[in-house]
Amino acid sequence: MDLDAWKLSISLVSDIYMLTRDFPKEEIYGLTSQIRRAAVSISSNIAEGAARVSNKYFAHFLNISLGSLAEVETQIILRGELGFISSTPKAETVEKLNNIRRLIIGLKRALQS
Repeated sequence: MDLDAWKLSISLVSDIYMLTRDFPKEEIYGLTSQIRRAAVSISSNIAEGAARVSNKYFAHFLNISLGSLAEVETQIILRGELGFISSTPKAETVEKLNNIRRLIIGLKRALQS
């Protein structure tokens, strides 16, 4: 796939797996699983939408990707609030989230024109 949003969201999944590997073991089926699934959902929905034949469906899946991105951001905040890791996420990860959002919104605008 040749979409920058998809490529960057694939890279984000690696960041999230690294970020969550030190979460408490009792969270493996809780927050760890949820944040990982949400991160994977971003790229998966971009791919699924791009494979659809209509712009309407593609836009729908891009909206789902944006929702998953918001989940990841929220869960990163929660991990700090819950004290799982005292450090803040890497600046690159936060920047990546912002860039993915910008790219997805750009794709949606391109579909509408």
